[in-house]
Amino acid sequence: AMIAEVIREVQSVSNLPIQVDSSDIAAIESGVRACNGRPIINSVNGKAENMAQVFPIVKKYGAVVVGLTLDESGIPQHAEDRFAIAKKIVDTAATYGIPKEDILIDCLTLTAAAQQDAVLDTLHAIQLVKQRLGVKTVLGLSNVSFGLPNRPLLNSIFLSAAFGAGLDAPILNPMSVDMMKAVDTF
Repeated sequence: AMIAEVIREVQSVSNLPIQVDSSDIAAIESGVRACNGRPIINSVNGKAENMAQVFPIVKKYGAVVVGLTLDESGIPQHAEDRFAIAKKIVDTAATYGIPKEDILIDCLTLTAAAQQDAVLDTLHAIQLVKQRLGVKTVLGLSNVSFGLPNRPLLNSIFLSAAFGAGLDAPILNPMSVDMMKAVDTF
């Protein structure tokens, strides 16, 4: 009930698309039902049980869905493994009648402070998803700099690299001058 109420309140002052984010399947359905226009569901992942719960809602309400490249084993270290999960998400969505145009794949950003190689794997995974699946990509950028100094600069450099890899929809801080400079270059 609360998510539906909040969505109605937000829509009373904004006509921007709403992204419904919850781990509670009932809350997701309540939220998308309350949306005027086309909602975005955040998120589905490569776990079979999760896809079986989320995809019927995506189909029923004509939503767009964010697909996270993780499964029962967590977030894979290597790009090919993240791609495999993305492919499983896209292929499973198709069995529900959900076209790939309605899917945004998030190849997931890990922190460079702990997993430097994983940063390059994220960029490579974006390339694979774009080239092999032809779907749009989304990425939360600031995770890359968690625990590091000069986060705005690192985030903007990573954003530029992600755009170069084929990123379509960055999740970023629009108040960051460095980030917006990077956006303006692409």
